[in-house]
Amino acid sequence: MPRQAQPKDNTLLEMAILGYQSQVKEISAKIADIKAQLGQRGPGRPKATAAMATATGTDQAAPAKRRTIGKAGRARIAAAQRARWAALKKQPQPAPPAKPKKRKLSAAGLRAIREATKKRWAAYRKAKKGAA
Repeated sequence: MPRQAQPKDNTLLEMAILGYQSQVKEISAKIADIKAQLGQRGPGRPKATAAMATATGTDQAAPAKRRTIGKAGRARIAAAQRARWAALKKQPQPAPPAKPKKRKLSAAGLRAIREATKKRWAAYRKAKKGAA
């Protein structure tokens, strides 16, 4: 593979360097914008500022200290939840639907079924005997 000759004029390379440096500036500005958006997580957390990041010497702000709840606050929450459950239990619960009564077969009905079954079997046997 032949070697490419070095250009005598370095203006092309210098222009390429300038173009890439401008792209680096644009990309670093976009990265800083995204980092600023990530620092704003919600209303309860402090917003990350550039001053805090430079003061600590890092690009990211230090995480905020988590808040804890005291015994009195926990007791108030528990009492409120117990009151909600008590109010829910005081409401009348809907009664389960009544099951339909189980039907009973009378002696006369059972007798009629037995007689009809015997009659059908007798007719079946008679037809079978006549065909053979």
